[in-house]
Amino acid sequence: MKGYMVVDGQKVEYNDEKNVLDVVRNAGVDLPTFCYHSELSIYGACRMCMVEDKWGGTFASCSTPPKSGMEVYTNTPKLQKHRRMILELLLSNHCRDCTVCEKNGKCKLQELAVRFGIKKIRFNNIDNHHPLDESSTSITRNPNKCILCGDCVRMCEEVQGVGVLGFAYRGSKIKVTPAFNKQLSEADCVNCGQCTVVCPTGALIVKNETDKAWSVLNNPQKRVVVQIAPAVRVAIGEEFGLPAGEIVTGKLVAALRKLGFDEVYDTAIAADLTVMEETKEFMNKLKKGDNALPLFTSCCPAWVRFAEQKYPQLQQYISSCRSPQQMFGAVIKEHYRSMKEIDSRETVVVSIMPCTAKKYEASRPELSVNGEQDVDIVLTTQELALMLKEAGIIFNQLEGESLDMPFGLASGAGVIFGVTGGVAEAVLRRCYTEKTAKNLKEIEFVGTRGMQGVKEAVVEIDEKQIKIAVVHGLKNAQELVEQIQAGEKQYDFVEVMACPGGCIGGAGQPLPVDSSVKQKRAKGIYKADRTSQIKRSEENPMVVALYNGMLKDKHHLLHR
Repeated sequence: MKGYMVVDGQKVEYNDEKNVLDVVRNAGVDLPTFCYHSELSIYGACRMCMVEDKWGGTFASCSTPPKSGMEVYTNTPKLQKHRRMILELLLSNHCRDCTVCEKNGKCKLQELAVRFGIKKIRFNNIDNHHPLDESSTSITRNPNKCILCGDCVRMCEEVQGVGVLGFAYRGSKIKVTPAFNKQLSEADCVNCGQCTVVCPTGALIVKNETDKAWSVLNNPQKRVVVQIAPAVRVAIGEEFGLPAGEIVTGKLVAALRKLGFDEVYDTAIAADLTVMEETKEFMNKLKKGDNALPLFTSCCPAWVRFAEQKYPQLQQYISSCRSPQQMFGAVIKEHYRSMKEIDSRETVVVSIMPCTAKKYEASRPELSVNGEQDVDIVLTTQELALMLKEAGIIFNQLEGESLDMPFGLASGAGVIFGVTGGVAEAVLRRCYTEKTAKNLKEIEFVGTRGMQGVKEAVVEIDEKQIKIAVVHGLKNAQELVEQIQAGEKQYDFVEVMACPGGCIGGAGQPLPVDSSVKQKRAKGIYKADRTSQIKRSEENPMVVALYNGMLKDKHHLLHR
């Protein structure tokens, strides 16, 4: 619907904007919000985005649709007083240890307090000092920093379909908590961490394990090997002033060596192994004519956990492959076990991941050998950035360096695992019998790429029509699974990623993670694929060497 509004005396045209807030922002006015996210439902709780009409009335701009001829003012004395009052009230019920808070410098409450000149709080601090919840392997929850914006509640329910968090009690006792005041580890949390992405304060943050990393890096008895997930290379530069999507693999390798890591490798080589194994499972399923349910991917630990809890009957249809992170850990640990007589140092595997659920995955008991974890420490992109800043490394000035060999060689197919649709596309590259450049280009357009929540593709393999679905966001996955179980949809292969956009939108990535940022990161991933000399996993000579060597009689290292 087209029309115009008058914003602060200036006429502004609008077209498809769904609320006054979007129109005002398009007019160049940054109205503050705590509870508004374009991908979530309208809540209107924080009241920071209030505007004043020409009659002196005020209303929340986020929950009001635009009307042609509407006149609003965004910065009147009444609104200034109103916003400062809200901020003072929030701060009066907030733990204000900002200097030691993980969100210091990135907290929305802190940012707006500075912006609106809050120098003195007239109300007594009534913080009740609730205990921290550090039970989760992935997330730390601090109720003392919660401002009741409801962003985490809506994210968990509307995008992820998990519904672990909710409002409890009433009046001054209201709080956000898992049901029955359980800790996160006792609830059905899948560790996706998307609640931390939308939390404007330090109430929900990624669990910080940088101390563990520093400890092993400073121990000469440890051989510290690090793997870098594909999505990290197009995001970490944002923490150092570089644009989203810029590929900084070389700088990242140099930085990790400066931190003291002994060897630096690419998780994408393990993604190549995943392609080989998942494709084999898929093709075997097709040959058997097992069309009851599709083969679901197993790369995303949040999705695997979600399926275990909600759809245990699907377990036989989820690929038995370990995720690339765990495959790499298992292979590298086995590689150094065979060299124990030459070098007796203990091998510690550290992962740099865009994902909080990878912390949980690494701790799963079945992903270990004789009680030794395949992956010892998982750091998110955010945590690595903290370490680089602590070490004083000027990241954007580093000269690029190459990954170590032999596990630094990966294909473009392994790299595109970092974006939604990447696993499905990599499997298609392996399945197609024709290995031409033209054929490779055609795969790009079958329908696996893009940021839609659910994508469908139909391809022909060995004269058989194959139906593929790509889904991201667990609520979308839930709806798709229920359609499959009801017989409304039928697929042969389904890729599932918990985080919107796939790994590029993981909760461990630099914030904010809005749609435009994810688009740029995805573009960077596909650029890395285009410039890769090896396009298909089976063409990676290191993968061939592993299958002819170590994996000949230790194939179990690649499966759960």
